[in-house]
Formats: sequence, C-alpha cells, structure tokens
Amino acid sequence: MSDTTEVRPSRTFALRPADWFALTVVLVLVLFIVVPGLIASHDPLLPDSDSILQGPSAAHLFGTDYLGRDMFSRVVHGTGRTLLGSLIAVVIGLGIGSALGLVAAYAGGWVDAVVSRIVDVLLSIPGLLLSMVLVTALGFGRLNAAVAVGIASVAVFTRLMRSEVLTVRNLPFVESSRHIGADTKRLLLRHVLPNAYSAVLSLTALQFGASIIWIASLSFLGFGAPPPQPEWGLLVAEGREYIVSSPWLVLFPALVIVVSVVSISHLANIIRTNAAR
Repeated sequence: MSDTTEVRPSRTFALRPADWFALTVVLVLVLFIVVPGLIASHDPLLPDSDSILQGPSAAHLFGTDYLGRDMFSRVVHGTGRTLLGSLIAVVIGLGIGSALGLVAAYAGGWVDAVVSRIVDVLLSIPGLLLSMVLVTALGFGRLNAAVAVGIASVAVFTRLMRSEVLTVRNLPFVESSRHIGADTKRLLLRHVLPNAYSAVLSLTALQFGASIIWIASLSFLGFGAPPPQPEWGLLVAEGREYIVSSPWLVLFPALVIVVSVVSISHLANIIRTNAAR
C-alpha cells in the first residue's frame, strides 16, 4: 500500500518589471527621508553665485536654481517635508473618517442621517478647493496645509467605513455576540471594526498618493511652507519663472512628484489585489 500525499499549490505571485520599479522608487524615497545628507552632499539652502542656473551635470544632477542652489539636494531634502505632510493628512482623514463611519453605520437613525448629509456636502466640493478654503482659515504653513488636506479627505474614509460596517454589523457572529450580552463598545472594537477595516486600509495608500498631489499643489500656490524651504510644490513654483531658459527647474521636481505618486498607487494596487486572493 503506497502512501499518497496531497500537495497544495502555494499562493505565490511574481513581481513584474513595473512592480519592481515601483518598489525601488518607494525604497529610494525612504532613503531620501532617512539619510538625505548621505545621498545629497550639497546644502539645499546655501546659495552659490558661481553656479547660478547651471544645467544638469555630474556635479549637479538636477542642475542649479536662480541662486545657485543644487536642485537635487533640494528635491532630496524636500522629500521628508512633503511626505510627512501627506502622512499627517492621511492619519487625520483615516482616524476621523473611520470613527465617523463606524458610529454612523452602527448607530443608524438620525446619527447616520446627519453624518451622511455632511459627507455628501463634503464630497460635492473638489478636495483641493476644500483644502484651500481650510488652509486659508487655519493660516498658511506646512502643518496647517497637512491638516487641511486631512480634513478634506475625511469624507472619503467616512463613506467607505460606513459602507463596510453596514455589511458587517448584521453578520451572524455579530448578531450572536449581541444576543449573548456583549456591550456596544465590545461589539464595535472586537467584532465590527476588525472585519470592516481591510478595505479602509487599502484606501489609505491610494489616498496617500492623492495627499502628495494636494500638498504639492498647495505649496505651489503659496499656501504651504514659505521659501527657502525645499518642498516639492514650492520648487516647481520657483522654477516656473525660468521654464523657458532653464526647464530643469520645473521638470525634475515635477517628475519626482509624478513618479512617486504613480509608484505608491501601484504598490497599493498590488497589495490590495493579493490581499483579496
């Protein structure tokens, strides 16, 4: 009698070239944040009158600006400021939005009606426009811009969390816990929230990319960090005055923004796709 062993296929996935590229970009951004001084040797704030508006070269990979400052160093040192602002915005939107969506869907009645109407109003306003209004009320600055973007993204997280909780709250295991006497706090934190949070977390990475664009846009319009701080959107704004004679001042910061957002969103899609398998 021969022994037979059932071999189950392992759940693996192969990374494509585009996936590797996105992963490499994200890792490079992490290095820009953690060790900017090791990657960019020039001082991002120090002018150099002998190097004004020089094109890309071995000494200055991204060229220099109108004050002779190294653009590569300014992009590298600006990474932490822009991405930190985006992280703050996502944490605010995720925290407040998840709490509102959880309470509204589980409580129902007039609470759900009020929250849903507020969310509908917020979603009817373009996110960037709402961020501009909020940062004008809060005052200009990097932190206030991040808070404004975070508040503007609350409605997105609220609607998704509400939808997920409405699906989970009537499942058999939640009903069973309710019938055996579990209180509302235990039901929400131990049963409803953990089973409704996966889709919301998947949205977080995508919203992080959108927050980068919004914060860079606010900086471009003058609502973010003041000069001479090297923030991505501000670098594009400073370079637009010289776009004809020195296009690298706009091209390289804008390219970094686009590649970063696309790479982060691509990785988010990979994680969401493989988590759903």
